[in-house]
Amino acid sequence: MKQAINKSNRSSRRRLPPIRSGEIIDYKNINLLRRFISEQGKILSRRMNRLTSKQQRLMTIAIKRARVLALLPFLNNEN
Repeated sequence: MKQAINKSNRSSRRRLPPIRSGEIIDYKNINLLRRFISEQGKILSRRMNRLTSKQQRLMTIAIKRARVLALLPFLNNEN
């Protein structure tokens, strides 16, 4: 009986996908990119982001482009 309750709780608690279907991974979309960067300015791992490997590659490229164009900081050392 306890297993059935746990199983139903797990299935009902579905996580939302980190990227909506209409969102495009682009270096100009700073609000989207900021969700995948840590407080220190590091790119978060794929496991933490819950992205596919293709999405993670595109996200990394977009973040690096935004950093080069000074749209995002390389480091966030605000103490």
